[in-house]
Amino acid sequence: MILVTGGLGYLGSHIALDLMSRGHEVVLVDNLSQSSMPMLERLEYNTNLYIPFIRMDVRNTPVLQKVFEQYPIDYVIHTAGFKSVNESVLRPLDYYNNNQGCLMSVLRAMQRSGVKRLVNLSSAMVYGQSGEKFKEDDEFHVKHQNPYVRAQQQNEQILHDVFRADDYWQISNLRLSNVVGAYTDSKIGEWVAPLPKSVLLNILQVAAQQRDIFELYHQDLDTQDGSSERDFIHVMDVVNAVYKLMIWSNNQQNFLENFNLGSSQLTSILQLIQQVETVTKANITQQPYPEITEEFAQVGINIEKIQQTIDWKPEQDLAQAITDQWNFYQKSLGLVDH
Repeated sequence: MILVTGGLGYLGSHIALDLMSRGHEVVLVDNLSQSSMPMLERLEYNTNLYIPFIRMDVRNTPVLQKVFEQYPIDYVIHTAGFKSVNESVLRPLDYYNNNQGCLMSVLRAMQRSGVKRLVNLSSAMVYGQSGEKFKEDDEFHVKHQNPYVRAQQQNEQILHDVFRADDYWQISNLRLSNVVGAYTDSKIGEWVAPLPKSVLLNILQVAAQQRDIFELYHQDLDTQDGSSERDFIHVMDVVNAVYKLMIWSNNQQNFLENFNLGSSQLTSILQLIQQVETVTKANITQQPYPEITEEFAQVGINIEKIQQTIDWKPEQDLAQAITDQWNFYQKSLGLVDH
């Protein structure tokens, strides 16, 4: 049985549905701070299964320990955590407390239960600087002041220290680029909060006339059009990579491996807006907005390691991801038939 933390969140729910579609049993835990109960209903509707779900804060180790005692868990996929670079500047204590607290609690509960197979979802922002093709063995820029970046860097150090003290673990640490899109046929998608943190969801809100303008941070960066450039990957490519890594780990000895996971293509925010306009046939009104934190001009990654390790490659492009996410968003607003 596979435990998915943050199991009703964007990544957790997509991973869970994919695993169940392949015949695996899952148990989900989530505190609903960045998700909602209707996602559980959608998962159960699409699978026609009862899905064990426990509403809890993953940082509560004694309660999490009881989940391990109640269910025959042999693998953990850890997706729980805060993920907004900008918000972390305003809420640094929350980000350090939540992101590090969640990981340490998961590791404690796993260690006490003898479960030592983990997929941890990290971020390509962990490199802490601007760059086009970061490789897994590139050193982090540890002096960057953003709390989210520093928390992710420290989480990876925690994983390293745990493995060094006890090498009986199998740990796949995934440094994700910007994940976009929705599940095949829009069965599920990203829950849209009134003030979403995802750049694509903010743009789609304008397309759906849920907000008037898109606030464009930084237009004077060292890029071709002045806006920041990011790597975007379809969520279905992510869930496919997660599953392939789990299968690969069945034939491995103990390990701690870092993997970059993205499309290996950079897209600027202005280019993203243009693609959204093409897909949605809407005009995205923009307005310059003062940034509260330092912005990386480019965050690009080299994905050769994961391609060679599990024979994986991204199969869906950004236009498809935008189309899928737009279709799900319209369904959630009741603008098209379910």
